Amino acid sequence: MTSRCFSRLLVKMRKLRFGGQPSSTYLQTAWLSTKSPQSQERNILLMGPPGAGKTSVGRILAHKLGVPVVDIDDDVLERTWGMPVADKLAEVGGERFLDEEGQAVCNFSASGCVISLTGSNPLHSDAMLHLKRSGLAVYLDVDENDILERLSRMKVNRIVGQGAGISMSEILHYRKQFYEKWSDTRVLCGRGDSVEEVVEKVLQVLERYQGSESETFTTTRTNAPTGDPKFFSDVVVEGLAPDGGLYVPTEGFPKLGPSEWLRLADMPYSERALVILEKCIHPMDISPLELRSMVGQAYGENFASGSSVAPVKHLVEDQYLLELFHGPTASFKDLALQLMPQLFAHCLPQMCNYLILVATSGDTGSAVLSGFSSLKESDRERVGLLVFFPEDGVSLVQKLQMTGFREGNVRSVSVLSDFDFCQRSIKRMFGDAGLGGHLAVEYATVLSTANSINWARLLPQVVYHCSAYLDLLKNGTVKFGNPVDVCIPTGNFGNAMSAIYAKQMGIPIRNVICASNQNRVISDFISTGQYDLRGRKLMVSSSPAIDILKSSNLERFIYHASGGDGGLVRDLFVSLEKQQGFSVSEGLLQRIRQDVQAGWCSEEDCLSTIHKVYSKTGYIMDTHTAVAKAVADRLHDRTCPLVLCSTAHHGKFAPAVLKALRCSDIPDQPLEQLKALCAIGGPEQMHKALYKCLREGASRPHVVCKPDFHALTDEVEAMIQDSFLKAR
Repeated sequence: MTSRCFSRLLVKMRKLRFGGQPSSTYLQTAWLSTKSPQSQERNILLMGPPGAGKTSVGRILAHKLGVPVVDIDDDVLERTWGMPVADKLAEVGGERFLDEEGQAVCNFSASGCVISLTGSNPLHSDAMLHLKRSGLAVYLDVDENDILERLSRMKVNRIVGQGAGISMSEILHYRKQFYEKWSDTRVLCGRGDSVEEVVEKVLQVLERYQGSESETFTTTRTNAPTGDPKFFSDVVVEGLAPDGGLYVPTEGFPKLGPSEWLRLADMPYSERALVILEKCIHPMDISPLELRSMVGQAYGENFASGSSVAPVKHLVEDQYLLELFHGPTASFKDLALQLMPQLFAHCLPQMCNYLILVATSGDTGSAVLSGFSSLKESDRERVGLLVFFPEDGVSLVQKLQMTGFREGNVRSVSVLSDFDFCQRSIKRMFGDAGLGGHLAVEYATVLSTANSINWARLLPQVVYHCSAYLDLLKNGTVKFGNPVDVCIPTGNFGNAMSAIYAKQMGIPIRNVICASNQNRVISDFISTGQYDLRGRKLMVSSSPAIDILKSSNLERFIYHASGGDGGLVRDLFVSLEKQQGFSVSEGLLQRIRQDVQAGWCSEEDCLSTIHKVYSKTGYIMDTHTAVAKAVADRLHDRTCPLVLCSTAHHGKFAPAVLKALRCSDIPDQPLEQLKALCAIGGPEQMHKALYKCLREGASRPHVVCKPDFHALTDEVEAMIQDSFLKAR
């Protein structure tokens, strides 16, 4: 099925299941007119823990919608049993109560109503299956402290599971899994939210469902969407838009209120990520339960720093480090590429196999290999990944990381050429209709790619910028609303763009400082308004991840700064392709500078910064973080805290770091270099996954391919035969 057909099917599904008429402010007439397969009007099922306010919310919500309200406690259970619910619980005990409650609910039917469930209904599977056939389950996720305060005030004494030695907090934690299991959507209630505020949030959630074509995407090179709407699933699969532009949300990013951010501050990273991503991914694309599973796998034990995943550490004075290198490959790319493959596999149509081709000159290769190798078994059987890298164009550390993946659904192959040849060869494969037809007919396999401009690569990066501010909020560095600045070593502008999107969601980021090395094309552009590649050569540096001249995600930023002027963006980037440059107006440049500052530093400044920071604090930073630190020291005005994005572990660039630390005898082998750094900085600065990789891969053989297009296509076919045919 093509992506376009998939879009049409998704629209039809949404219209069938959720209506399809234009959404209205309060949905008084639209929501409940949707018919179920039994020609009944759909119900709205409010569920949540005892004390979540389901009854009060249900009454106000039903009044606003002009429909009947049903309270399971009062209108179903007590009428069925002829006694108060508390008496029934006291009479039969908790286990039997759940069975009798479930039976009573299974015998109940209604249509076109707002139904307030009991706190224990979701503990009975048959009852929930019965209820969900006729309605949408809305989970009122209320702050635990608010619940405990309400229950204390109400003197509630009829909670299933309540007994000697079992606290109410324990009951709430136990039950949360059931609310998450059965919910179609979550309403995140902020601390201290009133009943009326919760009702408004429920109405917003219903409006989100009602709008069958809400949350679509447009491209940076058009002023108005044309043709079939593009949903999240479509843009993840397609990556690059047909007009050459990049996909962006048509209506921008959702915004969270202060009370919601305050709730997130006490949550671990994975829970923060789930809430933020739920706001950005329509549940018709990925259900909350499926998304929870993906996020849990992405940010679990594979991150060495545990629940924090991306910890914030104080460096000096008003500067803080956001450490983004605790993932399995010691790079910030892990924060996106542990989740992106799962999103990608979920969105792919099911009828054939997919082989993802990637060309890399560095960290992307190992991160994407790690991510796709971690897919669940059913996805690994139909989604494979083949990475091509230049044999002499990556560091030994990066080569050892990539060649560690030699079995299953992922593989790397080195090529006796440069990166450009690898990239051109992949593009040629996608344009070769004969090759594509052969692979489709012989192996039922389609070629695809997961490049750096894919929306599923960028979106997870928004999370860690939000999380950094929440950590500063939690440790008392800021109060919500106090601004911070963020300094990011910048090459492809994706990391910087994700910080700007975090700002759109309500995180008070004042300035995004883009830090360049001697390949300072971004810094020059922000300074002059001219993006000029004529005569500019890429210079090799000790911070290679930002050795970039064509900054792909800059297109998204200019679209944002220009107020969504797709025609302007198209003209600028067509000019970049044809004439190797473009310039923007003074007015647009001023708008760009409202969000972004930029600077650059020399190689000498970079290495000097590493030495100065270590001498003062004992902390060893990598070369990219040092670029950010050097630029921030010059540009930041120190009127608010500054977050430095630390994008890689220093062990990945050990020779340069050891040189900066004035090590007199730098070992030749990466493992020995890592040990030397550990001896200087202490064992707490060791990256265990990186150390394990270098220790096990010191003499690892790998496939080396000659620089011939047909030799590369042979590797593609061999990969398909080994992965997909053996899986059968």
